Amino acid sequence: MHALDILGDPVRRRILELLADGELAAGDVGRIVHAEFGISQPGVSQHLRVLREAGFATVRAEGTRRLYTLDPEPLAEAAQWFTPFERFWTPRLDALGTELARGRRQRRIAAATRPPDQEQ
Repeated sequence: MHALDILGDPVRRRILELLADGELAAGDVGRIVHAEFGISQPGVSQHLRVLREAGFATVRAEGTRRLYTLDPEPLAEAAQWFTPFERFWTPRLDALGTELARGRRQRRIAAATRPPDQEQ
C-alpha cells in the first residue's frame, strides 16, 4: 500500500498527528479517536495495525500496555511524491513571504517616523 493510501484516511492521519507529539498507549489513542470520530476501540486497533504494518508506527509492550511511536521514514515517501508538484505552490508561498516581510517593514518605518506623542 502506498503511503498516500495510508494518509488518505482522516482517522489514520489523526493518529499520526497524535503520535507525532510522542509515544502514546493504544488506550489513550483509542479514547481520543473515539471522542473525535466515534470509532470503537477495536476500530482504532485496526487503524493502528494498518499504520504498524505499513511502517508508519512502531509498537512496544510495557506490561499489558501497547505503546505506539511514529516512524517518520514512510512520511518521506509521501513527501517525495509531492516534490514534482511543489512548483505549483512554492512561488505563491514565496510571494506571501515577501508580502508579509514588506508589511512588517512598513509597520516598522511607520512606527519609527511617528511623533512621540502619537505612539501607542
